Amino acid sequence: MNICVFGASSSTIDTSFIDETTLLGEKLAEHGHSLIYGAGASGLMGAVARGAYSKGGSIVGVVPNFFVDEDLGVDGRVFENCTELVLTDTMRERKRVMEDRADAFIVVPGGIGTFEEFFEVFTLKQLQRHNKAIAVLNLNGYYDAMLHMLDEAEQLRFVGKACRSLIEVFTDMDEMLDYVENYVPERVDIFKTKNI
Repeated sequence: MNICVFGASSSTIDTSFIDETTLLGEKLAEHGHSLIYGAGASGLMGAVARGAYSKGGSIVGVVPNFFVDEDLGVDGRVFENCTELVLTDTMRERKRVMEDRADAFIVVPGGIGTFEEFFEVFTLKQLQRHNKAIAVLNLNGYYDAMLHMLDEAEQLRFVGKACRSLIEVFTDMDEMLDYVENYVPERVDIFKTKNI
């Protein structure tokens, strides 16, 4: 499978997040999956890539041109051992390439870029633009507040009960990989996810 991982680029986060995400990259490669991600060399993006690379995994990095242009320079921002590096003109195109090439999505802790990527694939699934697995790896309870927000949105009827069924949340990496590898798409009524 081609598995897209969304995660932090920050290198100042607690090392426990980095260690766990490195392990995720190792497991993806050991299970024979290709990693698709944002091509970063730092933070959890770099960790998942280093993990996959250490086990001989295929790595597709997708990055906008402005990350590698003359003004910014690569300067360690882009993982140098990508099997394939795809350059895009915009961040929007970067997301589209990752979304199109992925068979499934895994979301590890991250900042606003990760939030945007997660909510975009979540929204597209709600709108039936894809029916791929979306798994959230909730390391150290990082996503507890976001999940509480989604629960409150459901309780206040901003989203339908079926909406939460479009994603699965895990604290156990092996259970998450089992879910992704054995995912069976279900047709969801768009009106039930949106409370229309």
